Amino acid sequence: MDDPQKLNLTPQEIVEYLDGYIIQQQDAKKMIAIALRNRWRRLQLPKELQEEVTPKNILMIGSTGVGKTEIARRMAKMMGLPFVKVEASKYTEVGFVGRDVESMVRDLVAASVHLIETEEKQKNQSKIEDLVIERIAKKLLPPLPSSVSDTKKEEYALNFEKTKEKVRGTALDNQKIEIELDKRALEGDFNVPPEIIKVQESLTKILSKGTEKVTKEMTIKEAKDALRHDVSQAILDMEKVQREGLERARQCGVIFIDEIDKIAVSTKEGSRQDPSKEGVQRDLLPIVEGSTIQTKYGAISTDHILFIAAGAFHLSKPSDLIPELQGRFPLRVELESLSEEIMHEILTRTKSSIIKQYQALLKVEGVDLVFEPEALRELARLSYLANQKTEDIGARRLHTTLEKVLEDISFNAARYSGQQVVVSKEQVSEKLKGLVEDVDLARFIL
Repeated sequence: MDDPQKLNLTPQEIVEYLDGYIIQQQDAKKMIAIALRNRWRRLQLPKELQEEVTPKNILMIGSTGVGKTEIARRMAKMMGLPFVKVEASKYTEVGFVGRDVESMVRDLVAASVHLIETEEKQKNQSKIEDLVIERIAKKLLPPLPSSVSDTKKEEYALNFEKTKEKVRGTALDNQKIEIELDKRALEGDFNVPPEIIKVQESLTKILSKGTEKVTKEMTIKEAKDALRHDVSQAILDMEKVQREGLERARQCGVIFIDEIDKIAVSTKEGSRQDPSKEGVQRDLLPIVEGSTIQTKYGAISTDHILFIAAGAFHLSKPSDLIPELQGRFPLRVELESLSEEIMHEILTRTKSSIIKQYQALLKVEGVDLVFEPEALRELARLSYLANQKTEDIGARRLHTTLEKVLEDISFNAARYSGQQVVVSKEQVSEKLKGLVEDVDLARFIL
């Protein structure tokens, strides 16, 4: 397997990147960074030793909204790793209606194949674009018969190049043409067992026999998008893409299992056992321990997939998980609750803070949104207070409070077009203070 280019990052570089998006939680960042670095270290070992080194799975403990999912999601995106986030509470024990736990592995393989396909498309972007332009140009200017004179051929070649340039631009985007596309096969659902996938593929062969191509009328702009997929499927070695996707998922895949506390059987429930919850844990165990799962693209061993589980554990504790599953998550880290100061830093220091997002959204309508420093302080204070008085939802509270503060400005954005709108501390207080102080009202609105 080709080593993913971004996998060779030091733990310090990984933490530095995460610092731009997640405030505090240094212990969790450090643990994740070491786990990822160990994956690169393992790939440098001799093949026989590589198979012996298994990843140390991580259990993250912390309230909702403190950054558990964001840490995992950001690091996977940064390093180009196949990554899926699943919720443990969505699975059911084998034999019951619902998603089976093996579907998380099939989701990971599908994400990995898509990742490799995207990378290959980027490498061949100019070639794909040239072929798309050429196919559309041939529709607008059909090729001449071979019997015409050389003069006619030269004249055609000149006109063809001019047509290609027009197609490459936007001048002809609204013109309608008929294009022929490969008929999309009936795709198997990655979340169903392989035997069902085989039935679907058999049906596809029967139903699509003799109808591999379909002609559609669309604008040239639409045709460009449709043909990009068509052309890329033709020039990319899809078998190789699928092989590499399967291998990258096996060697570098990360599965983030959220809400794992929801399948723990709390000792507070007394001697009563929940067979459904415990059944999901037992179904999950062989996947985390290492087993072979059949997918649409072939069999995959889960021995070297990194599993990161997370949960709030408000009503249960990690020891309420079955002992065998506890043992498969040897690394544990507790994330700290968000203080008022951390809430303020989330608003002001992160690279993609919701303040910057809202400013960019309103800029589309010509509104220059500005927050006074004290307004942001007050927003952080009241958001923190709302978390203390009602359910603590961490940084997600900032989304609800900010939305409440800006709802009138956002609704009347057209009226403020071309103006600078300043949000003051007094405005924030006026919008939120009464709601925060009235606990019953805050439960419904904030």
